Amino acid sequence: MMEPLSIGAIADALGLTKRGAEVRAARENWPFTIGAGTGRPRLYAFQALPQDVRVACAKVQLSAIDVPVDIAATAEAEPEAERLALNAAEQRDARLALLAAVERFTASSGLPRARADALFCSSYEAGTIEVAPWVRAAVRSITPRTLFRWRAARAAGATHRLAVDRGAARRGRGVLDVANEGGVRNVILAAMAKNPFLSADHICAVVKARFGDMLDVDGASVPIPTIRTFQNALKAWREAYKSELLALTDPDAFKNKLRVSGRTAHLVSRCNELWTIDASPADALTKDGRYNTYVAVDVYPRRVMVLITRTPRAAAVGLLMRRAILEWGVPERVKTDNGSDFTAKYTERVLAALGIEVELSAPFSPWQKGTVERAIGTMQRDLMRTLPGFIGHSVADRKAIEGRKAFAERLGRDDDKAFSVDLTAAELQDYCDRWANGRYANRPHSALAGATPFQVASADRTPIRRVDARALDMLLAPVAGRNGIRTVGKEGVKVDHTFYIAAGVLPGTEVLVRMDPADMGRAYLFDPSGETFIGEAIAPEIAGVDPAEAVARAQAAQKAFMAERTAELRKVKFRPREFAEAILREGEQQAGTLLAFPKREEVHSTPAIEAAIEATTPVEPRPVPASVVDLQRQLLAEDNVAPIRRAETGHDRWKRACTITAALKAGRDVNPDDLIWLGGYREGSEYRGYAATWGDPLEEENPAEAGF
Repeated sequence: MMEPLSIGAIADALGLTKRGAEVRAARENWPFTIGAGTGRPRLYAFQALPQDVRVACAKVQLSAIDVPVDIAATAEAEPEAERLALNAAEQRDARLALLAAVERFTASSGLPRARADALFCSSYEAGTIEVAPWVRAAVRSITPRTLFRWRAARAAGATHRLAVDRGAARRGRGVLDVANEGGVRNVILAAMAKNPFLSADHICAVVKARFGDMLDVDGASVPIPTIRTFQNALKAWREAYKSELLALTDPDAFKNKLRVSGRTAHLVSRCNELWTIDASPADALTKDGRYNTYVAVDVYPRRVMVLITRTPRAAAVGLLMRRAILEWGVPERVKTDNGSDFTAKYTERVLAALGIEVELSAPFSPWQKGTVERAIGTMQRDLMRTLPGFIGHSVADRKAIEGRKAFAERLGRDDDKAFSVDLTAAELQDYCDRWANGRYANRPHSALAGATPFQVASADRTPIRRVDARALDMLLAPVAGRNGIRTVGKEGVKVDHTFYIAAGVLPGTEVLVRMDPADMGRAYLFDPSGETFIGEAIAPEIAGVDPAEAVARAQAAQKAFMAERTAELRKVKFRPREFAEAILREGEQQAGTLLAFPKREEVHSTPAIEAAIEATTPVEPRPVPASVVDLQRQLLAEDNVAPIRRAETGHDRWKRACTITAALKAGRDVNPDDLIWLGGYREGSEYRGYAATWGDPLEEENPAEAGF
């Protein structure tokens, strides 16, 4: 139902002056009411006006008619609507808008449908019905029969049939689409992906270089199209292959905007079941530069912990874990990315010592830890933008901030003045803590069904696993060097060119060294696994202790330790031959229990072997003449022939020394010459060699048995 009309609106619809419309209204006695506005205007009820006046007014009102909301929603819900091109969908909407205009015109004019349709179509053809320009551009002509078909399609729930795509038959069949069996199109798309800044002229030159001046289209040779054709094709393909080109030209943007991810929230059911940790540069500068933010998120209640640190390093991960553990308790699992600060030996050792399971996301897969990524983004957008020194999250943001200042103001000025830097690192940390514990913790979270992180954490009844603060500090203490492993030397443990003296720790012991963060002159030694505390080490020069006193104390501790450890060993004695007899006896026992099966044998012979056999075969002695035998007897009987003595061997001398030593041990008299010989022999290397093998006879309880 249309609202009452003023005489001015009626005059505009009829193409009359206001006075002319008033004269006709008075002549035909149109009913009216007095309005409440200024001048108390006359208002004429639409339904009480003559038919020609109603038709004229209805035509004017149609320009505001659009597709009704319910009809538009129904059309978009059809399965076929997803496959409609943009221009085809616009054609459909134009026809639906015209149907709505016809129905409005019929209701306003009070005419029967058939007559209203005919009048509407003739008026539309004549251009006297005002509709939205986009509707007129899409539908230039209509007939009552056309309106009948449109109504039938809409009633059948097939509004997609109203979508007219006049270019569908030709789409994808252009010369550049089909030339060389699609090879030209692939080359153009590859060039666009390789260098998105190439113009149509550049692409045309590439195609000519690859395929020549003529292209093959369905077996026929056609010349390369004009530059305008290339421009149109590039424009259409940039839209049609938008996702593919973005994936090739900017993989990060593709992952952020178009990659299918779904909801990758972790399946957790209690607090401290899973934490996710990540780091990002802060979007606000401080007086001493730009700091990094480390953020830990307890996934179940979505509470956050923020740490501000100068540089990204493993020690920062340890400090963040310390703050979170002291406030929330020890987590069951921690998920991080593959950054060097998260995979460092220090981080792995700390988490293992605390009994925390570590999960690493796949490389270049930030969506696998989207919880902490979104928390960092929320902090950057919600907090950092409000702080002095905000520099933006991107180059575009930074340029926009700089652009707010006049060129003369920022010329030659550093970042501190250009971005109004006013915060210290401690103040930035305080702002982050207040934001995390106040604003973020007490705002409804979409992942918590509208609850706040504080409410979810408070309602959880899972026991909190606490750890002693001093023990936690010890586990988080930085290790020496890269991995903390050192070997104790005679001078102590060497750390950064400084020796730390460890009393009671033997040289050669491999230890894990943890440095005391509060005292550079003190270190703590553990076994390599870090599970057993060994002792404390002190650097006298740094700790302010007298080095001589520290060394003497360490030597005394080592002596006492060695005496205790070796006391029982000194009581055990071995005879010189006991080791050899033991191993030989064991071998003989093993040999006595084994019997080898006989194997087939054959004689192997060569000329050289036969000659060697002949040389070793005894020769039968030939008879000696009697005259030769008599001569030998005479020679042996000569009185002046001295007997030949056998030369004394080393074994003979060793045996002689043992005999003399045995006589001494037994208390018998020994020839002085033998004593002098024994004293000189004991100084020689031969005696020391036999003594090392068989034992020194002078030190044996029974020297007569030494060596024999």
